[in-house]
Amino acid sequence: MSEHSPFKQNVTGRGSSLRIVSRFETVKRIDDEEVINDPEYIESLGQKVATEYFEDTSNSVVSENNSPDVPFRYSLNPYRGCSHGCSYCYARPTHEYLGLGPGLDFESKIVIKPNAAELFRKWLVEGHHKGRAVEPVMISGVTDCYQGCEKQFELTRRCLEVARDFRYPVQLITKNGLIRRDLDLIEELASMQLVSVAISITTLDQSLTRIMEPRTSAPQVRLNTIRQIADTGCPVMVMVAPIIPGINEQEIPNVLKAAAESGATRAGYVALRLPLTVEPVFLEWLEQHFPDRKEKVIERIRTMRDGKMNSSTYGERMTGKGVWGDQTRQLMTTFCKRYGLDCGVSYGKPTERPKLRCDLFRVVERNGNVQGELF
Repeated sequence: MSEHSPFKQNVTGRGSSLRIVSRFETVKRIDDEEVINDPEYIESLGQKVATEYFEDTSNSVVSENNSPDVPFRYSLNPYRGCSHGCSYCYARPTHEYLGLGPGLDFESKIVIKPNAAELFRKWLVEGHHKGRAVEPVMISGVTDCYQGCEKQFELTRRCLEVARDFRYPVQLITKNGLIRRDLDLIEELASMQLVSVAISITTLDQSLTRIMEPRTSAPQVRLNTIRQIADTGCPVMVMVAPIIPGINEQEIPNVLKAAAESGATRAGYVALRLPLTVEPVFLEWLEQHFPDRKEKVIERIRTMRDGKMNSSTYGERMTGKGVWGDQTRQLMTTFCKRYGLDCGVSYGKPTERPKLRCDLFRVVERNGNVQGELF
């Protein structure tokens, strides 16, 4: 077996079963072919893989983005890796910077930032003293801030408490109904026009959700979540992301209709992206669950990516191009108009974004006192 070859492990309850060695590792494990093919060895691997947690001791939690395709400059990520197990997740390659793999490692070895709220607070105070302009922060831009472990660690909630105290505008994006736990904070922030939420819905078919996003909330739970968040006065966007040709594109009209009826006012989408090591993870998933559609899906991906499996070109990487890209844009535009949703041509270019207030920012001392203005 090549030292670069992914090793397929027979696991259950995960989105990926691939052990992929990080691109940046200088020492790689090479498995013995004879051992791997031994029936007893294979049977021993058919088990659930427990999620492990590791502490991140970095001294920053807010990242700055300069991509013209992404509608925010700052993002806050309390976690690295994501237990949701979505095979298509574009963030999988980021785990390789930690010396971990983008396959099974990404969803079973989660890195947490236990001092995320304190680092956020520090960033706000330092920005105030440096005269940095107030701009909304996206929570999270890379992995889901409401993945399962948030119930235990509450890092996202603590960051929202900092945003509330400092009256700083934030945006939230998730596909997990756990966000409803924080409706009290969302309502408080919404009363000051300091928050917007995006809920991702890829399908209304729970049987597809189980294999496409194995550890996420059911579609109906996400629709109920949209309704409850909208009831707080917070603007809610539905993200149809990603749209996978040959798998879920036909669901666009029904997803938009259901989201609008639940209280969403905006919609966006992202075409499937397969950067770097996301490709082998997705293709292994496709072969496992849709072997009869595999060639059709690959052909359509190449059609919208200039014959390649991925494109990193700004302006088209989120939406694709060609006939399929044009048809998807038209489908989104038509049904957003029908159901009264503000619609952008892509995730990166929504036509109408909630105008969050940036003039209420204040610095709160550790004792709870509001710091006086410097000027």
